[in-house]
Amino acid sequence: MRAIPVAVTALTAALLLTACGDGGDGGDGSAKSQDGTACTIDEVAVKVGPASAAPAAGDTGIVPVTITNSGSECTLDGMPAVALYAGGASTTVAPDEATKPRKLTLAKGGAVTFTLTYARGEAGGEKSLAVKTVKFSLPGAAQTHGFPWSYGEVALKSPGDPDASVSPFQQAGD
Repeated sequence: MRAIPVAVTALTAALLLTACGDGGDGGDGSAKSQDGTACTIDEVAVKVGPASAAPAAGDTGIVPVTITNSGSECTLDGMPAVALYAGGASTTVAPDEATKPRKLTLAKGGAVTFTLTYARGEAGGEKSLAVKTVKFSLPGAAQTHGFPWSYGEVALKSPGDPDASVSPFQQAGD
């Protein structure tokens, strides 16, 4: 008898057992990481602003969003997913290319902030998006949180591509 079939069988069994995990989806829409449970919208408080709104077309505005954990310790591993909604149209906001996300652990009562930066568009212009609502989700979670947009139209770089970006999460003091 050769050892190769036993080794292959053991390796196959190990891979199958690994694949039988819950896939990181606890069945409740929240993904789990190796180091803890992903933060979910239903266990955080959200505060938008105060914003530094762009005063005129072509100017840049900044809208901070603060997330405070009201549940047990959780993890943010990745970027917030942000979408802009204007009537029946929606478009996603790209991550800030100059930064990289970090994996952060958020204790109960702990807070992080991400920033939505945008260029203001010309009111009624073809290269503008008349945003009414912004929705975002946390990494590894399907639930979204929405808030009304009152900072003017957002410029478009091209159709469906807003002149906007979202920053990674930053803990207070970073």
